[in-house]
Formats: sequence, structure tokens, C-alpha cells
Amino acid sequence: MNNEEKKQYLRRYQVAKRREKLIQDAIAELRSSKTSPVGLGDGLPHGSGTSDLSGYAARWDELVRELEAEKEMQMIVYQEIWDQLKRIPDATEMEVLTRKYLFGQEWDEIASEMGYSYRNITRIHGYALLHFEIS
Repeated sequence: MNNEEKKQYLRRYQVAKRREKLIQDAIAELRSSKTSPVGLGDGLPHGSGTSDLSGYAARWDELVRELEAEKEMQMIVYQEIWDQLKRIPDATEMEVLTRKYLFGQEWDEIASEMGYSYRNITRIHGYALLHFEIS
């Protein structure tokens, strides 16, 4: 497996986190549309003065199920990547990959927290990818 394929493998957790955030945003948007005065009516008269919430409830239920499934998949991906990272013998290399791909930190943040220069962190990252093997 080349370095780009390894990076793609490692990025799966951050991708899963972004998918979760999108679903959460969709839920918030749906909630907002049902609580704002503009989103309540469809412009048509209703005999009782209330709107039918069955479509809203169905969409809400669907999004909540998607969110639960996404969170479960995210935990599985996290554990899978973490198990692979723990196999890297060099603790510094393991930490760089963990901070980058599981914690989602930027290079300058990793460098600052680990006490290395930006250049050293990217160099360590390169070595870490060479030593990273997926079994």
C-alpha cells in the first residue's frame, strides 16, 4: 500500500465525523423549519388551524436513525484505525498519526503540542507513513 492509500485509510475517521455533523445539521435545520413561523404553514387553509406533522415526524425519525448508524460506524472506524496505529513501534510516529488522523489536528497545532518544528512534524509524518502497515 502506498502513502496516499494509507492516508486515505487513515482519513476515514475524520470523514465519518463530517458525515455525522452533516446529519446533525440536517436535524437542526428540520427542527428550525418547524419552529419558525415561516416554516409552519404551507399557505393552504386548514380547518383546525394545525398542520399535519406526520411528514416532519417521518423525516425526523429517518435522520435520527441515520445519525445513530453513522455514530456506530464512526466508533468502528475509530477503533479499527486506533488498533492499527498502536502497532507502530515508534511512539512519536504513532502520536503524529493519531493527532493528525484521529484528533483532526492541523500540522502547526501538532508541532506546538509535541514541541517540534512544523518541518520536523511533516518529516516524522513521512516516516510514520512508511512504517504504518494495515493488516
